[in-house]
Amino acid sequence: METVYIETSVVSHATARPSTDPAVLVLQQQAKDWWARERPKYSLVTSQLVLDEASLGDPAAAAERLKLLTGIPLIPTD
Repeated sequence: METVYIETSVVSHATARPSTDPAVLVLQQQAKDWWARERPKYSLVTSQLVLDEASLGDPAAAAERLKLLTGIPLIPTD
């Protein structure tokens, strides 16, 4: 199984409220679709840097981002 590094924009788009900007809305839908359909095909990893960034901002939105990242193994950052 291939490994995919999950960075912040993926979880941000996948959990965000629908945008009024059509270009952003497409990115959001693509992220949601990838998470639902493609995610199971890969071994996911992320980093503490992503967790730190995902925890910033609106507390409710941060909780949704962190929920999506729960259980994904962390790789070391240097």
